[in-house]
Formats: sequence, C-alpha cells, structure tokens
Amino acid sequence: MEFKELIRARYSCKAYDSSRQLSPETLAEILEAGRMAPTAKNLQEQHIYVCQSPEALAKIDSCTPCRYGAPTVLVVAFDRKNVYTYPDGKRESGIKDAAIVATHLMLGAKDAGVESCWLNCVHIDKLHEDLGLPENEEILMLLDLGYPAAEAKPLANHFSRKDVGQTTSYL
Repeated sequence: MEFKELIRARYSCKAYDSSRQLSPETLAEILEAGRMAPTAKNLQEQHIYVCQSPEALAKIDSCTPCRYGAPTVLVVAFDRKNVYTYPDGKRESGIKDAAIVATHLMLGAKDAGVESCWLNCVHIDKLHEDLGLPENEEILMLLDLGYPAAEAKPLANHFSRKDVGQTTSYL
C-alpha cells in the first residue's frame, strides 16, 4: 500500500473479531516497524509488552474499558533512566520517542492488514503494578491490535480534518 493511501485508510478501530489472533509473523512485522522508529541519540529506550494471554488481557480490561475485543494489546513503555535530556534541561526524550515508536507500530499494523486503536483512557499506575513492570519504566499508551469485526468502521468524525491553513503557520 502506498504511504498516502495507508495514512488515509488507517482509523481507530472500536470493534475487533476477538476470535482471530494475529499470526506470529504478522506480529513480528508490526514489532519490527516499531523497532525501526528513530529515537533521540538512538537510545532506543522503548519497551513493548505484548499482551495476548487471557491473564494479561484481563489485567488490561481491569484498567481500561477500551480494548474493544482486541486479541492483542501492546503496552508501549520507556525506560526513564535511559533518556536524553535536551539542552534546556527542562525536557527529556522518553515520551516523545515512545510516541514515535507507537506511531510506527500503528502504521506498521495497518500496512500488515491489521487495525489498531491508540488507547489513552487507561489507569496507567494500576496497569503498571498489575503487569509487574520495572519501576524505571513508564507506560506511554496501549495499542489495540486485531482484525476488525464485521460492524467495525471509522467513527463519524474520522474523516473531518481542519484545513492545513488552520493548523500551519509560516514564520
């Protein structure tokens, strides 16, 4: 799929066929897309947790109402002890780098024929504890992955976009 077509076709899926799991090869393709994402100073501070077991998915469900039946959920985290501090000393690369990785995962999923949904409606601290993640890691977001249910479709406002002139300024 051409990149322009891919970014127009991708949407936040809100209904998955929970009976149809991703193949290991498809999952590997998606994870490779995330691995190739750029990070500040190439620190690669991201850590991706693949949740597919009934136990892991139950922990996800206890922390968000937004799994929508997805058979796979990726937890995108980063190591707070392995980030680049920008010259102003006020900001670090962790959140930005993890967001770039997450975007690569999301677009890689669509390229592999898999739908996704970026989840922010999550009790992050509870999930961190429930999954037993290392103290130095911070969860950025969750990414639902799966094949769409028959009734799945983009939300009504999905194709509504502001004109580029409303979101861009030339200085």
